[in-house]
Amino acid sequence: MVRYLGRSLLLAILVCLTVLVASFALTRISGNLAINIAGPDASPQAIAQIRHQLGLDQPLSVQFLTWADHALHGNLGESYLFHEKVSHLIATHFPKTLLLGLTAIAIAIVFAVPLGIVAALNEGRLVDNLIGTVALIGQAVPSFWLGLLLIVWFGIDLHWLPIAGTETWRGYVLPAFVLSFVAIPVMLRMTRAGMVDAMRADYIRTARAKGLSRTSIVCKHALRNAAMPVVAVSAVQLGFILGGSVVVEVVFNVREVGYLAWESIGKGDFPVVLAVVLLFAMIFVGLNLLADVCGALLDPRLRGT
Repeated sequence: MVRYLGRSLLLAILVCLTVLVASFALTRISGNLAINIAGPDASPQAIAQIRHQLGLDQPLSVQFLTWADHALHGNLGESYLFHEKVSHLIATHFPKTLLLGLTAIAIAIVFAVPLGIVAALNEGRLVDNLIGTVALIGQAVPSFWLGLLLIVWFGIDLHWLPIAGTETWRGYVLPAFVLSFVAIPVMLRMTRAGMVDAMRADYIRTARAKGLSRTSIVCKHALRNAAMPVVAVSAVQLGFILGGSVVVEVVFNVREVGYLAWESIGKGDFPVVLAVVLLFAMIFVGLNLLADVCGALLDPRLRGT
């Protein structure tokens, strides 16, 4: 298991490094930070002075190493758009984005696991096919379209829920529900597949022969073993949900990290963009690593690797 986790950790570091190098290069290619700061009417001398102050006149490799060194020491730079430290911006806005993501994954579990169990217990029947079709359609629905549809239905027509902001818990309902659609189809299929395999196992036949009730067999025996891949995929899906929060936060005007990233990209505030990319990359890779650890602990076949 140590070798298995060691390989996973090495791959996680390589993925993070690759994402950061690519993102840093794109921010330098896509625009001129000095012009964004100085303004379009600034003189060439003022732009050159800002480039020198920010180190933009140095080779790209030197710029990246300097930024990485500062980032490792907690200095992510300063936002020229918001006029404050980037680290403070992230620390201020991330908690609500995380809460939104955790709420979404909780909603996904509540819907996906029971539906996956029902589909598995009715394998090949109409209920199974219907649930699978709905899950496939749900996975194909764009988040922004679903968000706008729910705003019209529940916010404008019915006036049940607010259409923007997260001042109260009711403001989290619609964006969290939209984000949960990222994970529900995947988790549903994983639950169904795990339950189908578990229900065909020899120990289930033994449990039936002993006269155990169907509820006891499903809840105490089959679901326990089917839960292993679901636990692993839940961690990964949380990473996808947090990454998808950019679109959903813009649609619902939730001014947290996702909205911050969108606004910074549009205005060319590259220090904030890089910080958000770093944050999401570390979260996604960390959750994948957590999924590997959970898989190694839950699956005896991985403990000897």
